[in-house]
Amino acid sequence: MYRNILLPVAYEPGIDAEKELAAARQLLTPGGRVTLLHVMDPVPVFAIDYMPEGYRDDLVGAIRADLERQAATVPGARAAVIEGDAAREIIDWATREESDCIILATHRMDTTLYGSTAARVVRYAPCAVHLLR
Repeated sequence: MYRNILLPVAYEPGIDAEKELAAARQLLTPGGRVTLLHVMDPVPVFAIDYMPEGYRDDLVGAIRADLERQAATVPGARAAVIEGDAAREIIDWATREESDCIILATHRMDTTLYGSTAARVVRYAPCAVHLLR
């Protein structure tokens, strides 16, 4: 059982965080905390001038609202949206917030490999990592 679980959530077609949420519910110590975290990719400099004004704030608001809706299904859960490289930010968050477990989906369809973000998190995480396929 873990007292401080980090649950990164990707917003990609076909990705559903229900398996990760179910694992968090099972692994969480009563009174513990779960953080649903989405890491947004930075907008490339060449594209900034083509983006509608306020689009980033609207997108962050929509993602945060969805994360909060999902967080409501897990006792002691909260939502956060940050920007940067996904693996680096997940590792930094887990270190800074003293997470004792990261629950992460591999986001790969084959059963022999997992994605580059999961590989980096597994290698450098300061805590236990539960990978879900």
